[in-house]
Parts: sequence; C-alpha cells; structure tokens
Amino acid sequence: MDNAAVDRFEASRGRLASLAYRLLGSAVDAEDAVQDTFLRWQAADRERVEVPEAWLTKVVTHVCLDRLRSAQARHERAAGAWLPEPLLDGDPMLGPADTFERRESVSLAVLTLLERLSPVERAVYVLREAFSYSHAEIAGILDITESASQQHVHRARIRVTAERRRGGEADPASARRVVEEFLAAATSGRTERLVALLTDDVTAVSDGAGLAKRLLRYKTRERVASLVRVGFKATPAKRRLAGGSPAFHISLVNGSPAVLAVVGDRVVGVVAFEVSDGKVASLHGIAATDRLARLNEAWRQHEPDAPVIDAW
Repeated sequence: MDNAAVDRFEASRGRLASLAYRLLGSAVDAEDAVQDTFLRWQAADRERVEVPEAWLTKVVTHVCLDRLRSAQARHERAAGAWLPEPLLDGDPMLGPADTFERRESVSLAVLTLLERLSPVERAVYVLREAFSYSHAEIAGILDITESASQQHVHRARIRVTAERRRGGEADPASARRVVEEFLAAATSGRTERLVALLTDDVTAVSDGAGLAKRLLRYKTRERVASLVRVGFKATPAKRRLAGGSPAFHISLVNGSPAVLAVVGDRVVGVVAFEVSDGKVASLHGIAATDRLARLNEAWRQHEPDAPVIDAW
C-alpha cells in the first residue's frame, strides 16, 4: 500500500477509534476493530472508493456490529459481568467533546445503558448523538432506510432518557466539590451524610474489586451508602489486595468526576460519579486489572493534582 493511502487512513484513525469505543465500550476491542478496518482498507480497490472517510466509517461500524452480535460478546454481556472500560480525561479515544450530547455519550453511565439497546439501535444512537451524522448518512452506513434510522434513534433516546431521568450537565467545579465531600464522608464512615449526598433514585454498580463473577448492583440511598461505607473502610486485607496503602486522587474519567485509588504509579481502582442537582446520582466502581490497563498507561504520563487523601 502506498504512503498516500496509509496517510489517508491515519488521518481518520482517531475518529474511527472514538466511534468504535462508543460502540463497544472497550478500548482494547476498539483498537482491534480499527486494525481490522485498516486491513480491509489495505485490501480494498481504493480507486473505486469515492469518499474514503465515509467508506472507513461504514467498515468500522460493521466490524463493531459483528463483534456486538458475536456469540462471545453476547455471552460476556449477558453473563452480567460487563462494564465499560474507563478512560482518563484527555484520552483521544474519548473523541469529540464540544457539545453536552457528545460528552454524555461517552460517560460510563450512558455506555452502560447502551448495552440495553440492540446493536443497530446503539450504532444509530452513537452516529447521530456523538457524531451528528444525518439520517441519510446513517442509512448509507448501516444499509437501512432513513425512516428506519429515525425510528431506531427515537426508540434509543426514549430508553436512555427513561433510565437516566437526570438534570442538565453539572458544573465541573461543583461536581468536584460534591465528590470531595462524598469521599470525606465515605472514609469517615458518616452514613447519614452519605445518604444526604445521594439522589432518591441513586444506583451503584461495582465489579467487586475485580473479584466478582457478576456485577454487584445496588439501589436505594441506604443500600448504596452502606456499600460505600464498607467499601471505603480501610482494612489490612484491602491494603494487601491493593498492593499497598492507596492514595486517593480526584480526576476526570470519561468526562465525569472520579476517585482514583493509586498505589505508587498504578491505579488500582476507579469510582466514577454522575452528579445531578448537587447530589450523586450514580456510581461505577471498577478495579479489574484488564479494565484499567489503558487508563494506567495514561496515568503514568499524567501530572496529577495532589491527592485528597495521602494514605488510606
């Protein structure tokens, strides 16, 4: 393949990776999908490709749809042990973030909800909400009619909106203050204050420090507060599991405030928050090592703020 063809692909790589990540919820799988797309670009009769960007978008979307429909993916996701892979703020795979809809489309809360959509509904929703493709363009990418595209995105929006029931986007500084107060209450064991910081319909999802075979899901303020109080209580066993006494940093993960537990230069756990109207509306706790690999690579190249808790 000539250098011009390689350059043309590389110019689209970032956008393709961002699209694939939103469709698959995994940076590793997204990179594989982009590489598969490159191999197909390499083998294509490129002289017959009128608009390379459109061709590449169509190919990577269908590669992702094939992965979502695969027996392995259906088993993993149906088994109840799947969570999106968290990415540190600034990761290029997070893609465009110039509108509220684009920022929201990559949050862990929305990526988790997208699992409840069919693969085609998910693709239409992402192409429309995160990348602003027209229904005519989406119809061409997915080989469906414009009317089908409109119907799919309408159903997807209804399902996502019904599950979220949230207010508008939280101010970053205000959201950080809520998380700081939450962390202070959690580590001090102040259950009453924790409950007061949670919305009435709060939800929490955890992979059980990376040890649970199925995700742990909690609802009601009292149950979530109890989970958090126990989870943030320091014990020798937890320190051994973490490989030391973690420091706690507050950073942005997938555009949302998050608490990162860090031992040395290694992130051993992430709790990402969704803040609505000055309270915590949802939490996603992830500690599985394979889910934190890319985030850890970024963290080691990152200049973090001082920890809010030096040693746990």
